[in-house]
Amino acid sequence: MLLKCFHCGLHIDPHHNYHTDVLGKRQSFCCLGCCAVADAIVSNGLEDYYHYRSEFAEKASENENELLQKLKLFDDDSILQEFVESQEDVSEIQLTISGINCAACGWLIEKQMAKLNGIMKVGVNVSARRASVTWNSQQLKLSQILSHIEKIGYHAKPFQPEQHEITFRQENKAFLKRLGLAGLMTMQVMMLNIGVFFDIFGHIDLQTKQYFNWISLLLTTPVILYSASEFYTSAIRGLRAHTFNMDVPIVLALGITYISGVFATAQNTGQTYFESLCMFVFLLLVSRYLEQSARYKAAQASANMLEYLPTTATLIEGEILTSVLAKSLKVNQLVLVKAGELVPVDGIITQGQGQLDQAMLTGEFNLISKYTGDQVLAGSLNQLGTLTVKVTASLQHSTLNQISKLQTQAMSTKPRIASLADRFSQYFVGVVLLISCISYIVWQQIDPSQALWVMVAVLIATCPCALGLATPSALSCAIANLNSKGVLLKRGDALEQITLVDWIALDKTGTLTEGQFTITQCVNPSEQPDSDYFKIAASIEQYSSHPIAQAFRHYERPFTVSDFQSEMGKGVSGKIEGILYKLGAATFMNIQIPKSMSACNVFLQSNNELLCGFLLTDKLRPQGAALINYLKPYNVNLISGDIAPIVKSVAAELGINNWLAEQSPQDKLQTIKEAQNKKHVVLMVGDGINDGPVLTQADVSITLGAGSDLAKSSADIVLLDNELAKLQTIFSIAARCKTKIKQNIAWAIGYNLLILPLAVMGLLSPWMAVLGMSLSSLIVVVNSTRLLK
Repeated sequence: MLLKCFHCGLHIDPHHNYHTDVLGKRQSFCCLGCCAVADAIVSNGLEDYYHYRSEFAEKASENENELLQKLKLFDDDSILQEFVESQEDVSEIQLTISGINCAACGWLIEKQMAKLNGIMKVGVNVSARRASVTWNSQQLKLSQILSHIEKIGYHAKPFQPEQHEITFRQENKAFLKRLGLAGLMTMQVMMLNIGVFFDIFGHIDLQTKQYFNWISLLLTTPVILYSASEFYTSAIRGLRAHTFNMDVPIVLALGITYISGVFATAQNTGQTYFESLCMFVFLLLVSRYLEQSARYKAAQASANMLEYLPTTATLIEGEILTSVLAKSLKVNQLVLVKAGELVPVDGIITQGQGQLDQAMLTGEFNLISKYTGDQVLAGSLNQLGTLTVKVTASLQHSTLNQISKLQTQAMSTKPRIASLADRFSQYFVGVVLLISCISYIVWQQIDPSQALWVMVAVLIATCPCALGLATPSALSCAIANLNSKGVLLKRGDALEQITLVDWIALDKTGTLTEGQFTITQCVNPSEQPDSDYFKIAASIEQYSSHPIAQAFRHYERPFTVSDFQSEMGKGVSGKIEGILYKLGAATFMNIQIPKSMSACNVFLQSNNELLCGFLLTDKLRPQGAALINYLKPYNVNLISGDIAPIVKSVAAELGINNWLAEQSPQDKLQTIKEAQNKKHVVLMVGDGINDGPVLTQADVSITLGAGSDLAKSSADIVLLDNELAKLQTIFSIAARCKTKIKQNIAWAIGYNLLILPLAVMGLLSPWMAVLGMSLSSLIVVVNSTRLLK
């Protein structure tokens, strides 16, 4: 008899037999690689892996030196730039890991990685075969991380987004195989049993019925062993984690019914219920397939975006045009985008004009005209014109790729109501198991022949599948709907928070206004020409990215500026020919503002002398008035850093009663905190750098796609098309989502409370319980999909 390798399960060649101690026993291994992996697992105190694993691991690599040489390739700068997100010394990467077979594999990888110096965070997604690793790049190299994963028998490589669709199709294909087999066998078994039940074939003798039972058993077995396999795996993982998930009663019902059917067939006595078994598995797979499809639709916007990532680009090098990989483009390179081509990277148009379709980014299907100096985003389709684009961000750091990552994060966060439902379903499963056992004992006294089937009916009918689907199915569909409308959610529980909001803070500049300032007046008390002050201001503002700086871009900038500094929410400063100039709000000046300049909102100061004041005005967004009218039931507050006359004017024009002017970032933050201290649930809408702290502090925050990077990183929701009217859409869909979740939970609980007494009293046969449970889940999924409209 050939021995099997304790690590990988392969047969051991008698001439190459290796040994080491594992779990207190001498174990045999097929090669030096597997033996070394086992040694590494034991020496790191992780041999519990061998207790908990449900499958053998992959065969380990035998030539460690050769492997290390290969892995060193991943330390190359070009590889790191493509796959690793870095910020100072902190790096993060998504890895695809092959060889993961069960939850124990994920546990082993996390424990092993945590032992490495420099590892900051590790998360393994067993079902997706992926791991997220954050580490200190000064203490650890990527090749060392990959090497440590290899040492315990797994193979890791950087995750590539383009594999998303391929992976889904493979999983979907395997699911459809199980579903198809269950459906085919259900039809055959049902046909046989209907003939027996209703005597369709005329009088059937006992021998023929027994023959039909054996055929039904033969047809049911692959359904139980193959189609229902994922239920067993899920239940086992739940039990190992010391929890009762919803698959536990399913597995018990399947096992009890199948085993009793086998005995009944073998002994030619009693009922078999093979048709109910097949129908149960088939309908359960149908409901889960619908749930998976709903989740896929929710993730489809993200997946589709990955498909829009361009693969090639036309690089301009002098007079030479070269076709290159889009992912190889670097900042400041020039690319040519012809009509009908996708924009390969984020950039600025340096020559030409065109009309771009950005529907897959913003949900807006109207073509957008773009001119020299305008920004274009990767994945946009150039419908008309030829553009020369200067690269401002690599493909990895493009808006398109970042949106995809944020959507993935949003789908992984659970709202509070979902967590409560999960915990409730665990307790509910425990109660169901207890009631089913009590029912069996009681019916043993009443009618022993029915005791087993009553217990099975209770297990099946009250399975909390519908309760488990209630929240995630509704949330997935709501997020999908918002994504299609150009609204990006960075966390899924933001929708739940939106429905609780009663206090709203709105920024003015760039939010209620378009953020495109124009200089309407210069108050100059001196005899110096206004043009001299405009030149000084324009020279300083050329180094700023604030919207106010754009108002000075048309003026001459003849001066060289040194020691440039920017103070958030106040202004900028710099030295010209040794003189320190300050340009900004009144709070930024060292001198009291005279009455003659009280109407101005930007001031220019030289050392300790106030030179002049500028009045900058901004145009209101066209949807602002309609939005404020919609928000009247809420406590709406306009909070701005601008001067009081301008803020008051905007508030009056929009009908906002509560407003605060000349607010610094600290003032805004304090205002939000005070509202929260009064038990208000706060929504903040802002777009500027100075709004970053308040966007983070608010219970839920929204920014515009044109907002600053800091605002977009701080906010929970991003309006990609900058349309304020989308706030009404968010409130509407959030309210509908909450209603659907309540309806789903009410239906799931109500159905179980109604069906449980019927099952306990023996009024439901197993096939009726199967039909009721499946229909309950289907109703929940169908109700949730209405949120897609």
